[in-house]
Amino acid sequence: QMVLREPDLGFTIKRKEISDTSTIGTLKVPSVGIGTISWSSSSLRKIENENVKELISTACNADAAFFDTAERYGGNMKAALGLGWGETEKLTKRYIDEAIRENGLPRLKPVVATKFTPSPWRTTAKSVVEACEQSIQRLGVDKIDLYQLHMPDIVQPLSAFGLESTKDEIYWDGLAECYERGLVSNVGVCNYGPTLVTRCHEALAKRGIPLASNQIGYSLIGRHSGSQETLDTCNALGIKVMAFFPFAMGLLTGKYSTETNSNLQTKNTSLTANKKTSLEVRDLKKYIEGDGESLPKGGIEPLIKVLDTIAIRRNKTIAQIALNYIVCKGAIPIPGARTSEQVTDNIGAMGWRLSPTEVAMLELEADGLGIGFEGAGFKRTSEKFVGYGVEKWQLD
Repeated sequence: QMVLREPDLGFTIKRKEISDTSTIGTLKVPSVGIGTISWSSSSLRKIENENVKELISTACNADAAFFDTAERYGGNMKAALGLGWGETEKLTKRYIDEAIRENGLPRLKPVVATKFTPSPWRTTAKSVVEACEQSIQRLGVDKIDLYQLHMPDIVQPLSAFGLESTKDEIYWDGLAECYERGLVSNVGVCNYGPTLVTRCHEALAKRGIPLASNQIGYSLIGRHSGSQETLDTCNALGIKVMAFFPFAMGLLTGKYSTETNSNLQTKNTSLTANKKTSLEVRDLKKYIEGDGESLPKGGIEPLIKVLDTIAIRRNKTIAQIALNYIVCKGAIPIPGARTSEQVTDNIGAMGWRLSPTEVAMLELEADGLGIGFEGAGFKRTSEKFVGYGVEKWQLD
């Protein structure tokens, strides 16, 4: 049998491969994305803008440029009310453009996903189309890669008076119109449980449109309250799950632990040093220390030790183990990032996989804690601040 070999040039040509990608509809994306919600509010100061510029450049150069943003992300109350301020969309466009101008187009095209915010005053399919067109302008693109509904239509300010009228099906029609008009390449939803995601999938399929994604809170300690059932349903329907809160707001990075042994960890046990609000600090301490009631004393420390053991054995960080676990479950984690160092660490979660035994070890320890991560402060897995208060939903 003839074997073809490259000619001997006296040196080796090392060809770098794009080693770890996933598919969302028609999109080829890195298996770990980048969340942009932390690029808002006080984060939009000049010094932190430079950090954002650097991290986007790092991601583009590493063929890991998959950004998840939304029209409501940004330092303005209009954004919280769903009025399409889009400050973070503008920031994402600006620095992707600069990275390409300075370094050239990456082999793996940068992908940006953004979201439509349901609200009481957005009552027609046309409102989805108009919001999409505004996002297109802010992102400076001809077509949005992935356009998502940010949440079910939970914003019902008159529900206390028995007046409630959800518009989910109207919004699905709006997504379909965006797709049919060529404004978007793919459509998705966020925070949909098994029943609602199945209904949306079927409604779009009648118009020949695939539902590409569903973004939910999911992590090693966030597989309860319908999250695992939602992931299973989406996997069965061919809908890619994107996981926000993959680190459970930093709990699964090991940075709040004083007992990890890996020299790869950046220790910072101060919650307040990580820009947490007083409410977030209060809620996160329950997980870190345990309250003796819902969580035993010592909190999640036993799980962190297992993560640390695997991290040391694999020469990885605890954060990389936490992200890779989600990839192994068939989802794309979307960790937030503020610096290029964080992006680089997250990239280290790609190109390899935990063994089935390691996955089982992690789940056994996590399930033994008997908890489900629900967020902290106003940042919740099943709630949104909507201007006049907080609205909640359930994944079914």
